[in-house]
Amino acid sequence: MTIKKSAHTSWSGDIKSGKGYISSQSGALDEQPFGFNTRFEDKPGTNPEELVAAAHSSCFSMALSLALTEAGFVADDITTKATVSLDEVDDGFEVSHIALDVSAKIKEISSEKFEQLCEQTKQGCPISKLMNAEISLTTTLN
Repeated sequence: MTIKKSAHTSWSGDIKSGKGYISSQSGALDEQPFGFNTRFEDKPGTNPEELVAAAHSSCFSMALSLALTEAGFVADDITTKATVSLDEVDDGFEVSHIALDVSAKIKEISSEKFEQLCEQTKQGCPISKLMNAEISLTTTLN
């Protein structure tokens, strides 16, 4: 089985003053602006790193839910924050690190089991597998 999802962008102008727009197949993103100013100057709009963080955090939460279900647990709440680091390197920029911070409320699970399932999920999440960056993980069981 292969599932395909898509997004498309349009861009006009040079790198500093140019502007782009991104839309997704589902419509969740519809002509969302992005550009140099949204990526490097915190102006309104999105940027590639924020989109990667959204993809990784949502994928991780879903994959953790699956791992918990397979282990006989159901989460009352899973909150995952992904922080993507874009660093300047000799030949340009690279995403060097993604920090996952996971907090969950799950009945009758030990901290050890929770951390084991989170680590397993970090390795097995499809978006984690996509990344060529270090991925760190912190966990909190409420």
